[in-house]
Amino acid sequence: MTFDVIMAGHGGQGIMLMGQILAYSAMLEGKNVTWMPSYGPEMRGGTANCTVVLSDEPIGSPVVSRPQAIIAMNIPSFMRFEPVVKEGGIFIYNNSLIKFEAKRNNTVKYAVCASEIAADLGNIKVANMVALGVLIAATQVVSMDSAKEALSKVLPAHRHDLISLNIQALEKAIGSVPNAFS
Repeated sequence: MTFDVIMAGHGGQGIMLMGQILAYSAMLEGKNVTWMPSYGPEMRGGTANCTVVLSDEPIGSPVVSRPQAIIAMNIPSFMRFEPVVKEGGIFIYNNSLIKFEAKRNNTVKYAVCASEIAADLGNIKVANMVALGVLIAATQVVSMDSAKEALSKVLPAHRHDLISLNIQALEKAIGSVPNAFS
């Protein structure tokens, strides 16, 4: 089984962290992983995306042109990546910031109010974990337990006080996905 995803947004939205958590979760489960970051040319607030490939087999290339899943956290990422998700793939977008519908009819779409859910939890910065939680609940490509464990491995020690908030954000997303973990 091989699974690939592109996660995209702008600097400061925790895009790279989201990808690292997914990648580390897969490693905890004994999967092969590649994580490839990409940044725009701006110093701050520019585009940021990463590609994560998980597999039970060796991975030949980290480059993905038609991913099975996309997470788009802002409008430019939505516009850029909606056309490239594989037919039948999953398209997750933050409709707190993206106020229009995905156009394609041949994908499974999750319009999740990630920023609003994060604000309700008390910290807008965990919107990335809400989106990651939707991906995990929708695909079950890694277990939620592995994602929770990965938080303590990936977050720096001075951010460990935020682990429980990140776990709440991951779990809150499950309600956005029908039949998750049933």
